[in-house]
Amino acid sequence: MRNEKDIGQAIPSARLAHFSRFIEDYQTIRAAEGRGSLQEDFYLNLPYQDVTGKNAWQWKIRARTFDCLIKKVLPQIIHDRKQSPIVLDLGAGNGWMSYRLALAGYKPIAVDILTNDQDGLGAAVHFEKHLDHLFPRFRAEMSRLPFADDQFDAVIFNASFHYAEDDQAAIREALRCTKKHGAVIIADSPWYSAAKSGEQMVAERQAAFTKQYGTASDSIASVEYLTDKRLAHLEQAFNVRWERDTPFYGLQWTVRPLLAKLRGRREPSRFRIYSARKTA
Repeated sequence: MRNEKDIGQAIPSARLAHFSRFIEDYQTIRAAEGRGSLQEDFYLNLPYQDVTGKNAWQWKIRARTFDCLIKKVLPQIIHDRKQSPIVLDLGAGNGWMSYRLALAGYKPIAVDILTNDQDGLGAAVHFEKHLDHLFPRFRAEMSRLPFADDQFDAVIFNASFHYAEDDQAAIREALRCTKKHGAVIIADSPWYSAAKSGEQMVAERQAAFTKQYGTASDSIASVEYLTDKRLAHLEQAFNVRWERDTPFYGLQWTVRPLLAKLRGRREPSRFRIYSARKTA
């Protein structure tokens, strides 16, 4: 495994070529949306404050999710804190969640396919002087992880599960790397009560991206969204049971589905945290 700028390169060249168009489109769109910064304060304040103000409402959602993870979900999964629990941060981006986990006494490992210095794993250098040791970082895809079996106390799909090309392959790999009695967690992936709503969301987003950025960003066939039916299929395939936690994202967010229905609009996305224990 090559090491480039302290990031383990765990994607074979053929697979990297497969993702090249997706990476190019994704980085272009994210940069245009103001997802990175040249200022260290931007990264150190995430997810609780977006000092650029460009994506403040989204970071507010991420902050509520993280608080629920750190205060409720992870403590229910990991009872023994004599040793620092090892947590895999899948879709780590700039590493903000791994940084927060490290501050809370966990041992995070960050995985993403982006390594740029503003929105990818390269941006994690902003956290280095604020930690005893910077968490390990790997460039890898979620369905082909470079880790041993039974290694992690928890594996968190950090707003990333909907980017999986094969939902079963992604869960299979996550469970493989999870210790017995540990858990796989899906956080901040959009959920819809009906697949039709999710399909409409994807179509609307692709049309908007094409108009604004000149690309639909559809070079890979991603999962895109969750439904109860999809989650039930995963339960059956892997003999697990999803536990659901729903953070309170504010009154305005809570009433969105009702307002959309009254106005005859498409069902809006909702976010939940789903966790499944590894029992065997």
